Amino acid sequence: MINSMTGFGRGEAQGPNYKVTVEMKSVNHRYIDISLKMPRKLNAYEANLKAVLKEYVNRGKVDIYISIENISGTDVNIRYNADIATKYLSVLREMSQQFELEDDIRVSTLSRYPEVLMTEELEPEEDELFRVTQEAFAKACGQIAAARKAEGERLKNDLLEKLDGMSAMTEYITSHSDDILRDYRNKLLEKVKEVLGDVTIDEGRIATEVVIYADKICVDEEMVRLKSHIQSMKDTLLTGGEEGIGRKLDFIAQEMNREANTTLSKANNLEISQMAIDLKTEIEKVREQIQNIE
Repeated sequence: MINSMTGFGRGEAQGPNYKVTVEMKSVNHRYIDISLKMPRKLNAYEANLKAVLKEYVNRGKVDIYISIENISGTDVNIRYNADIATKYLSVLREMSQQFELEDDIRVSTLSRYPEVLMTEELEPEEDELFRVTQEAFAKACGQIAAARKAEGERLKNDLLEKLDGMSAMTEYITSHSDDILRDYRNKLLEKVKEVLGDVTIDEGRIATEVVIYADKICVDEEMVRLKSHIQSMKDTLLTGGEEGIGRKLDFIAQEMNREANTTLSKANNLEISQMAIDLKTEIEKVREQIQNIE
């Protein structure tokens, strides 16, 4: 099975008091890199949540966003500070006596003074919050795993199609190598006849020159190795199942690029040179796609 490192997942869960929403997205990365953004009250669960995600994801940069909604309406408590309220009341009464003013203090008036009324966040029901968070997190993990699998299947099919095209290119180069030698031999003979006229031509010397030329331009070994790399990549894609398969495919692609470079440097024919360039272009496309495979 081929998995992409690109995906998105979302999960929601609800209990008597809390509704938790989890969203996560992933992109390619050399290793696994998990970033969690969530309310402070969930900090104690961070290690547990990361461990759960690693059961679904082996590689990639994953950004996770968790939000909590209190649906009970009782997450905040209001109380008054009796000490401060008493001091305010004492000072106000003293002012009333000293300046002979009416003592018209009401509770509503006193409550508006700074720090008389205070709000405090109630501690969450930890068992419920953890359970609901785990449920929403598991749903999001399942979705992102399914998305990465579906994208991986598309990547696999695209890569197999590109590899088939590369196989056709290697066959073209291989089949035209003999044509290059034949053309070179004929041109060499014509040139010698032009210079020597009716003098008998030493076929052995011509053959030697052709062999020397063939040794310089021969890409048979490169094509054999390239075909082997192409088949190896196909087998890996079709078999799948390995952890870190993306790294293996990237290594094969590097070897393919090496053979294509050697072929291009040896090519002494316009058609083969162009085909080698096209081959390098396709290999680069394959390498770019491979960067997204887990």
